[in-house]
Amino acid sequence: MRVIPVGDPQDPLLRDYRDLTDIALRRVLEPEGGLYIAESAKVIARALAAGHRPRSVLVQGKWLADVEPLLADDTPVFVVAPEVAEALTGYAVHRGALAAMHRPPLPSVADIVADARLVVVLEDMVDHTNVGAIFRAAAGLGADAVLVTPRCADPLYRRSVRVSMGTVFQVPWTRLPDWGQARDILHAADLHIAALALADGAVPLDEFAAAAHERVAVVFGAEGDGLTSRALEAADSIVTIPMAGGVDSLNVAAASAVALWALRR
Repeated sequence: MRVIPVGDPQDPLLRDYRDLTDIALRRVLEPEGGLYIAESAKVIARALAAGHRPRSVLVQGKWLADVEPLLADDTPVFVVAPEVAEALTGYAVHRGALAAMHRPPLPSVADIVADARLVVVLEDMVDHTNVGAIFRAAAGLGADAVLVTPRCADPLYRRSVRVSMGTVFQVPWTRLPDWGQARDILHAADLHIAALALADGAVPLDEFAAAAHERVAVVFGAEGDGLTSRALEAADSIVTIPMAGGVDSLNVAAASAVALWALRR
């Protein structure tokens, strides 16, 4: 790796890392330039293991040794003081390292689901924390793939990656087209589409799990708004988690973990 000390947060070398506040990044769906930011040596290591390529790394001096074994000889590593890192990114970089990673091209939906038995679909989910948490549940509870709709938040946004503990690199994922095409693609792969929603006549999750469908795509909607009418119309089954104590539903990330555990193979 090429170690380059940088003392000025306005240095053009650091343009990929400048002003990376949550508020600023939430204004765009996909970071410009085909890049995403990986934070911490652990997450960077998982991204590299998945075949992703770093454009550069930003690190504070005391954490340089953590990233050194991970990187190729030609990777530029910008070493900065803590105050420079905070001035640059807009927050205290407690995890020591950031990497500007090149985005790999997204595979086709057909390729992603070809051999999948349990697929997670995220419809129009705008909260990056929920997206990251659901990826972590998908990885830990045996989902084979995650599909996200066109208006869903970016799984490679820095907060999504961090909350997922890097499992966004572990579970294959790609973007679905709109439901008009998406339903046909999922049915062509023999996937039973199960929409998780509150609805009259919805099948309780335990009953749906007992039916043991061979291949299932479970659809989760945005916090608050839930699934759109288009998603519900595309579904083969509408499934609900029975609740007690006067509570009508769980946070969508918690609901995803419950559903995936119930449907695990």
